[in-house]
Amino acid sequence: MNKPVAVSISLVLALALTNAPVNALEFKGLWQPGAMVVGQTDPEAQVYFQGQLVAVTGEGQFVAGLGRDASGTVQVKVVIDGEEQIFNYPVLAREYQTQRVDGVPQNTVTPPKEVLARIRKETALVGQARADSNSRTDFFRGFIRPLEGPISGVYGSQRIYNGVPKRPHYGLDIARPVGTLVQMPAAGIVKLAYDDMYYSGGTLIVDHGYGISSTFIHLSEILVEEGAYVEQGEDVARVGAGGRATGPHLDWRMNWFKVRLDPALVMEFFSLSRTDPKSP
Repeated sequence: MNKPVAVSISLVLALALTNAPVNALEFKGLWQPGAMVVGQTDPEAQVYFQGQLVAVTGEGQFVAGLGRDASGTVQVKVVIDGEEQIFNYPVLAREYQTQRVDGVPQNTVTPPKEVLARIRKETALVGQARADSNSRTDFFRGFIRPLEGPISGVYGSQRIYNGVPKRPHYGLDIARPVGTLVQMPAAGIVKLAYDDMYYSGGTLIVDHGYGISSTFIHLSEILVEEGAYVEQGEDVARVGAGGRATGPHLDWRMNWFKVRLDPALVMEFFSLSRTDPKSP
């Protein structure tokens, strides 16, 4: 498999490839499935990622994400003063594990018909929480791990529950006892605090700005309320084992709107030591 390479595009290289203005575009991140990539361009530019207009900060920063099955090339279009520049970047290949998970409550593997309406309602609440993002730039400051512990599940792995193949796993599982405190990896606004969802148990979603959000599931207790602003490092929840889980652990997920990101990959390029200052 190709070795992952961080994207750090010099402006000279951008000029050579596209005949673009020297101030056109540069990135930090990784063009690989599950990646969060932060770009820098002219503050007056319009930026389109895969045809989708993305918001640009007053300093010219923007963010985009690649899903689990991203492949081929991705396209970034920059429009400055009516002039269009197009950049194409190859996506590195990525392999995923197959992970067997036995001992899961069978009714969460094949839910009975009487709970389907509940599942649809809860799915809609999660989708709404991830879609409604504000213009805070908390995620630009970097992330810390919400807690430390053994990694029991990884992003992208094909899950087989009690012998039944299901959707891939989209989070980073960290095994810790019930009641262990969970800290906020980056500051943000609480968009959803739900005590007991069918699949995910206690569920907390926090918006870090510009479509980047963190989701924490299987929680035994949520310590913050919807609408609250939480600081990086603040205690926000406790580890649990609710929903479709075989034991106590934190399942930490990240999104760019609907695109599911890999928290471990984000931490590889945007981590912040707990001793570092919290301001840029």
